[in-house]
Amino acid sequence: MLTQRRRITRHLDHLVGERHPETSPRALRKTAHYLATQFAKLGWVTSGQPVNAWGKVYRNVVATKYPDRPGRGGELPPLLIGAHYDTVSGSPGADDNASGLVVLLEVALRLRVQSLARPVWLVAFCLEEQDRLGSQAFASRLKAERCELAGVIILECVGFARSEAGTQQAPPGVPIAVSTQGDFLAIVGNEASRSMVGQLEQEARQHAAKLKTLSLVVPGRGEAMPHTRRSDHASFWDAGYPAVVLTDTANFRNPHYHRETDTLDTLNLEFLSNVATTVTATATQIAGVGP
Repeated sequence: MLTQRRRITRHLDHLVGERHPETSPRALRKTAHYLATQFAKLGWVTSGQPVNAWGKVYRNVVATKYPDRPGRGGELPPLLIGAHYDTVSGSPGADDNASGLVVLLEVALRLRVQSLARPVWLVAFCLEEQDRLGSQAFASRLKAERCELAGVIILECVGFARSEAGTQQAPPGVPIAVSTQGDFLAIVGNEASRSMVGQLEQEARQHAAKLKTLSLVVPGRGEAMPHTRRSDHASFWDAGYPAVVLTDTANFRNPHYHRETDTLDTLNLEFLSNVATTVTATATQIAGVGP
């Protein structure tokens, strides 16, 4: 069996590369196929949600694990964990957002033997870089069908970390102290998801002791702090669902953000692995069957 580091590196080798709907549509489709294939190999039920844009059809890749006992938890709302698989044009998108996709795949592997009390959805969203079209379509459909969710965890740039002073900037208007060392995971939620923010903090302390976290809970839907809305979680905030985004803060830390230099060799794989451990432990607490 592959070691964790080799497994993560193998996934990154397949995922890193420009994945844009206009300049690299074939790579975008190939990535969706790779993700669906990997989820299926791990025993998850896979499907695709079509997303119509510019006269073409794209898709969100959805992997589902159901409660193990028939009828048990069938009416409990699912937990959704998501990450986007597209990139901006010209960037190979290692941190943005192959890092989030790798965490999704690691969670799929680690949860496959976990007994569940409620369903878990792992969703790879398309077109996040295009005004969040994939997650907007997904959240809008859920709302139209009056579906409930136990919560949403979005992974957005979770692979870049540096411990040197001066490697982290504070986003404008953030009302908390921010370290100048870019070695923490930011956990951003709103009032509706405050409890999930606390749960992620707790699981990080308990299961990934080397992972520093910094949490921020914003009022409403983050309207007063636009930088807190820059990923797919905002689509769920707007639809009224409790959602949290996990991030290394992207351009406030990573000098390669949206550049051609956002490559695999810039990533911190230990940091990425600790994020996967934290998310898995949180998912187990929210969706797993207790002792």
